[in-house]
Amino acid sequence: MTSRDVTSRLRESVWNGSIPLEVRLHNGDCRTYDDSDPYMIQFPRLSYLGLLTHRLHNFFSPNLIYPDVSSADLWLSYEGVPLKWHYPLGLLYDLYSGAEPAYPSDPSSPAHKIETIQEEHRRLPWRLTVHFSGYPSEQLVRLDTEDKVMHDLFRNSVKEADYLRTGTGKTVMFLSEKDSTQLWDAVKQHDFSLYNPINQKLLNPQGAALRHLPVRIYLPHAANGSEQKQPLVS
Repeated sequence: MTSRDVTSRLRESVWNGSIPLEVRLHNGDCRTYDDSDPYMIQFPRLSYLGLLTHRLHNFFSPNLIYPDVSSADLWLSYEGVPLKWHYPLGLLYDLYSGAEPAYPSDPSSPAHKIETIQEEHRRLPWRLTVHFSGYPSEQLVRLDTEDKVMHDLFRNSVKEADYLRTGTGKTVMFLSEKDSTQLWDAVKQHDFSLYNPINQKLLNPQGAALRHLPVRIYLPHAANGSEQKQPLVS
């Protein structure tokens, strides 16, 4: 097996990572004033909760006090903290779940490693709350029913990274309409076979030298606080 094959398999393994979610309707939005059935899903770490809003709206609509609300009124929280739409699920989970790293600081301690993994498993599924009222507009961008806002948020993050990587951002801006559509479809459908060809074009642009590696650092805080995000740096 070549190093390219190993890299490709590793990249696909990271892409396929997922987290089990248990989403419950907030009592204040439930017409029975009691818990409704939870929505259970195994959701990709590299996807966005904003792409789950339509399914959540359809699932919880029969239980809503106000049935005329739309998916754009929906927001998700963990222990009272609104979850930002443009953060991948894996990042949100790592920031707020309280789970310890899968690998201990001392790799020579197998027992410690097993205990750490078992503790994380006890925290799963990750339990979130869905709301259909009281939208926290000061903390979250409001989405739309056509996913245009989610598309723009995603595209802006790709452009930021591309600018640091090549110094121009032209690689993303000059993608064909077909490639741009395929990239977004790959994210929405979480389809690696669609994503990888476009990603390779972004990582290996013709006629442009790679200048920097874009990195964004998030500092974790307790769930009742707010995370600090450092800007993209090279």
